[in-house]
Amino acid sequence: MKISILTCVLNNERFIDEAIKSFQKQSYENKEHVIIDGGSTDKTVSIIKKFKNNSAIFISSNDNGIYDAINKGVNLASGDIIGILHSDDFYDNESVISQVIEVFKKTNSDLVYGDLVYVTKNKNLNIRYWQAGLFLDENIKKGWMPPHPTVFVKKKIFEKIGNYNTDYTISSDYDFLIRALTNKEIKKQYIKKTLIKMRIGGTSNKSILNLFKKTFEDYKIIKKNKIGGFLTLLNKNFLKIRQFYKK
Repeated sequence: MKISILTCVLNNERFIDEAIKSFQKQSYENKEHVIIDGGSTDKTVSIIKKFKNNSAIFISSNDNGIYDAINKGVNLASGDIIGILHSDDFYDNESVISQVIEVFKKTNSDLVYGDLVYVTKNKNLNIRYWQAGLFLDENIKKGWMPPHPTVFVKKKIFEKIGNYNTDYTISSDYDFLIRALTNKEIKKQYIKKTLIKMRIGGTSNKSILNLFKKTFEDYKIIKKNKIGGFLTLLNKNFLKIRQFYKK
């Protein structure tokens, strides 16, 4: 099975090289890296070009935000499976993709996900442990959701449920996951392992304004997908608190 990993980036000369190296160090061989740059004005593009090889697809053009960029990447990808590695993130170890592929093969699943750890910018300290846990239908209405960067899906899923909705600028991943997880025809499988490490300081929590915007979008998504109401939103945010107390 071929896997395509999408990395969307804009002006991240500080960490983009580490994301690319993390992909290249993965032991699984049948892989490609689709890198979508949104028109960076720093050294990001020149850094990417240093690493570009036969297993990489690279485009640089203006886009309408990260989810528009992800949709571009999905369209360019030639893999059977799609995963996302943000430009601030890196894999927990060199066999993550191999483990994910093995689960796809053994379980014949359409969607595989695992756990995520938030770390400081210098990676010296774990801040938050997002242990996803097993998928249960009823937990969706309680605000449960797996960490988006750990989710790998078969490309055919996009044909079934559509791409990311660019009407949402911060929470489109939440909308996409709800559509995927509530679809009875999509088989899901949890890997009880840390797959991704993410640096703190993402788009959704860069400012108070973004936090309010994310909350508003989350609520619209909850109502649109008919999975609950205000209590679902409240629970979704409450579940994050206990993640800070995990080792």
